[in-house]
Amino acid sequence: MHCKQFVSLSVASLMLAAALTGCGGASSTASSAASSEAASAVSAAASEPAEAALPDGVYTAEFDTDSGMFHANEACNGMGTLTVENGQMTFHVSLSSKKIVNLYVGMAADAEANKADWLLPTTDTVTYSDGTSEEVYGYDIPVAAVDQDFQLALLGTKGKWYDHTVSIRNAQPKAEEAAEIPADGEYSVNVTLEGGSGRATVESPAALTVADGKMTAVILWSSPNYDYMIVDGEKYLPTNTEGNSTFEIPVSALGTPLAVTADTVAMSTPHEIEYTLTFALNG
Repeated sequence: MHCKQFVSLSVASLMLAAALTGCGGASSTASSAASSEAASAVSAAASEPAEAALPDGVYTAEFDTDSGMFHANEACNGMGTLTVENGQMTFHVSLSSKKIVNLYVGMAADAEANKADWLLPTTDTVTYSDGTSEEVYGYDIPVAAVDQDFQLALLGTKGKWYDHTVSIRNAQPKAEEAAEIPADGEYSVNVTLEGGSGRATVESPAALTVADGKMTAVILWSSPNYDYMIVDGEKYLPTNTEGNSTFEIPVSALGTPLAVTADTVAMSTPHEIEYTLTFALNG
């Protein structure tokens, strides 16, 4: 950026010198105006806000520091959560203990004079690979730019500030956490049906089976006239030959509407009708 500004000013200076040589004393006013215009252009370019490096969203990112004593908790594998909202970036990191009681974005020498800008800790619970949990301090750190070093001072329990150089690197969109699936077994679930004409219903609660981490629900319609259902592109036939139509269908997630198609032969010609089914554990 500095190089580009230097070249622009040099070119402007040459142009002004040429004007002065060619026009004599009359060039003074033009020179002043041109200088003012060039300075304004440089000032405007310098004052333009930088575009956000990342679009709004939630990311995982590495917390890189210059110290083995100051790092993300081992349960987090050196990572934290970067949130970008309205172009503003905030990085949350869980530390290894409660021994760092405040942080300050800047130099340690400036921290005492800017107490209002100290970052206060949150209390985070981390779970280690052996299943044990611990409460540690975490911090929400404002970030001006990713993949660039910046100064972050820390205050320890002994009341002394220390300078450190840190960076937030390799930000990646955070994958949505998979919906929790119950342990293998038999369950009762409440079923909410939406769509169609509103005349059809399904029995609720319904039986839900979880085997090898996969869920299957029994759907009992209020009519015997459904001859198949389609779920995720797969066709499912009734499991019964008498009584109201009954199906066993896969359930991908609890609490999330599942789009299904049910074909009815109650009319003069068969009709496929779109529905959604939402399942929630009973009790």
